[in-house]
Amino acid sequence: MGMQCAITGKKPVLGYRYKRRGKAKYLGGVGRKVTGKTRRKFKPNLQRIKIEINGKVKRVRVSVKAIRSGLVKRPLQRKPFQMPTL
Repeated sequence: MGMQCAITGKKPVLGYRYKRRGKAKYLGGVGRKVTGKTRRKFKPNLQRIKIEINGKVKRVRVSVKAIRSGLVKRPLQRKPFQMPTL
C-alpha cells in the first residue's frame, strides 16, 4: 500500500523548501528575500504496529497522530491474571 496510513489515509504531500536571505524588517532590516525554491515531500510519521480489527490482530502502518488520538485499538499482550479457584 506504500506510504499511507491505514486508519486516516495520510500520505506524502508535495510542497516547497524556501531558501531566504536578509534581515527581517522587525529586526531593522529591509526584509527577507526568497533566493531559491526547491520541491520536497512532507511524509507522514508512520509506525508499523499491531492493531485489533474485528477481533483479528493485524500488523499495519498507522500514523502517530492516529495512535495518540486513540483511533486504533491495541491488542492485549497477555491475558489478565486471575486467582486460581481452590
